[in-house]
Amino acid sequence: MEKLSIETLVLEVEGALLRSSSTFAYFMLVAIEGGGFLRGFLLLLLYPIICFMGYEFGLRVMVMLCFFGVKTNSFRVGRTVLPKFFLEDMGFEEFELFSKAKRRVGVTKMPRVMVESFLRDYLGVELVFGRELQEFGGFYTGLTKDDNRRMEKENVVFKDLVFGKENISGGVMGLCSSSTHGRHLVFSQYCKEIYYVGEVEKRNNRKPVPREKYPKPLIFHDGRLAIRPDPVNAIAIFMWLPFGILLSVLRLTIAVTLLFYCTIPLAFTGIKWKVRGDAPSSQNLQNSINHPNTKSAAAAGQLYICNHKTLLDPNVISLALNRKASSVSYGLSQFSAMISPIKINWLTRNLEEDRKRMERILSRGEDLVVCAEGTTCREPYLLRFSPLFTELTDQIVPVAIDLHVSMFYATTVSGRKWMDPFYFLMNPYTCYELEFLEKVDTSRVRTSDCSRFDMANHVQKQIGKALGFECTMLRRKDKYMMLA
Repeated sequence: MEKLSIETLVLEVEGALLRSSSTFAYFMLVAIEGGGFLRGFLLLLLYPIICFMGYEFGLRVMVMLCFFGVKTNSFRVGRTVLPKFFLEDMGFEEFELFSKAKRRVGVTKMPRVMVESFLRDYLGVELVFGRELQEFGGFYTGLTKDDNRRMEKENVVFKDLVFGKENISGGVMGLCSSSTHGRHLVFSQYCKEIYYVGEVEKRNNRKPVPREKYPKPLIFHDGRLAIRPDPVNAIAIFMWLPFGILLSVLRLTIAVTLLFYCTIPLAFTGIKWKVRGDAPSSQNLQNSINHPNTKSAAAAGQLYICNHKTLLDPNVISLALNRKASSVSYGLSQFSAMISPIKINWLTRNLEEDRKRMERILSRGEDLVVCAEGTTCREPYLLRFSPLFTELTDQIVPVAIDLHVSMFYATTVSGRKWMDPFYFLMNPYTCYELEFLEKVDTSRVRTSDCSRFDMANHVQKQIGKALGFECTMLRRKDKYMMLA
């Protein structure tokens, strides 16, 4: 198969591309992220019965459970949540074969709305054939449209794409499971060669696709679940949920009352943190001594610049410093600000006004933490740093932050942001990793020896190097355009 010249490849998503034959995890993601935990719990309860219904009927039942009553114009799970899990589930050999094809067609038994964004955006698929969902009044009914009519239309579209253009010498190749052959007209009528992926082969010796091999980097994604909700993990999630809620309240109480006095109780509950590098003491930096002729001469506070993982980043830096530092925010929820152990200062998105506000904080002798990316990024990438911090003081301390969670993500774009702290605190185990880097002299920006953009990029590269993250020029706007 390595030497084949493939003009057009028709690939079955579940039967060939993905390592797992079961689609339960993807429907569970749709149920939880699109409809809530109650809908997901109902799917989990009924899944043992669904397993005895037969594949086709069981699939229709899962579609009904997951999509009934979901708004069509607000359904983004297929674009913002599922691609991450599909990418992690791809088989390496099938992906390599798929990548060699000049023209690619994807076939799935799942609803097309679940897989189309993944196939088109990440794999460059031209056509996606899957079940079409019925709609009524702007909501999904949970029913699928007539399969025979759908396949006839797909047959016409496929002929126009493949045979309606130039003459194809390489023919059409199919890659699917043995149970799919004959069920779809594209495989049975147009594929000159069909290669089957057996169940034994799917279970054995199938390597995942390394992240660096992804056709398009996975930088942004949404959703609360950090683990793949297969049946075993789904049971673990719902068994843990009541304990997690109680544990989050306990952890929050400890954090608000004892964070800067005794951290042993918090560590005992499963929240860990690792600190590397030398954190400056409160009297390490006096800009008035080192640079008496600059605007920042009166600034006694220290400025810390970090990447952004969750809204708790400034709190963790304060904990590592063993003193309360101030932070700034554009859109933090009022509830999150109310329960924060440190002071939150609000910004306006007006650069001049925001600069003055941060200079006033530093001039009062307060340490200030600024998350220069402007928004969170879950994956090992750094977004472009805002250059505003380069004009505030003559020396800054970069802080590299990484976070490991075990069950839930503490960030969201489309969900309820005020619940971010609770999702973080509900994790059975979390670990924050901080590294204080060497101080960076930003006075060259004031003397025009270095532009503020170059200085911001330099600090970004320093943090990226410490973390092993890739630096990008993407911004908050790019993230929200994709996810929201």
